[in-house]
Amino acid sequence: MHADAQKLLWDAQQAVNRIERYTAGKCFADYLADDMLRSAVERQFEIVGEAFNQLRRLDPETASSIQELPRIVAFRNVLIHGYASVDDRLVWGVVEANLASLRANLESLLRSP
Repeated sequence: MHADAQKLLWDAQQAVNRIERYTAGKCFADYLADDMLRSAVERQFEIVGEAFNQLRRLDPETASSIQELPRIVAFRNVLIHGYASVDDRLVWGVVEANLASLRANLESLLRSP
């Protein structure tokens, strides 16, 4: 794996860890009530998506082993370019349904030689 690819994966992993930390013990109602929490979570998802977007160009082989990479990059694009119409239920749904598997995928890739 290219050294820069490893850095991008590490950046994504750190962003995922932050999302988990920010949302620990929170529910959707908490998320809706806290604009700073929503902003922080969205920002970290943007970092994950941008890291994967760069990884796709830098190391396509490694990028191909990330589950749902095209959807993650597309989600990042919505958060950045469609910020006025972001669906909070969708963002929270990703936190609840997809974050753990993304973390596991990143951990596995970072352990690989």
